[in-house]
Amino acid sequence: MLTRIRNALMVGRESVTAPTSKMKVAIAKILKEEGFISDYELVQSPPQDQLRVHLRYHDKNTPVINGLKRISKPGLRIYVEKREIPRFYGGRGLSIISTSKGLMTGQEAWRHGVGGELLCYVW
Repeated sequence: MLTRIRNALMVGRESVTAPTSKMKVAIAKILKEEGFISDYELVQSPPQDQLRVHLRYHDKNTPVINGLKRISKPGLRIYVEKREIPRFYGGRGLSIISTSKGLMTGQEAWRHGVGGELLCYVW
């Protein structure tokens, strides 16, 4: 899903679709709360439901999301403790962490005192 968003931003698309899952919906919810995307919706389609993410732009050509980077991958999982949670891009970026209390930003995880799997950075 992150690669689809990155590719859609490079060509200036208004929205992008991806097969839905609980984790993708949770990531889209975080991105909307933090103001990186304008909205998301679940679209019912026969083989599998789709998640449509509506991208956000400052003006016609400059997207709000300047970069996305996947950190933890299936071949190499990256876990962080509370004291190791990174402040990405000088605090202006966002790290998304999968914790035992659900998906949350790095700042929220630090406030709750939990660590987890470091999924991605968004700036």
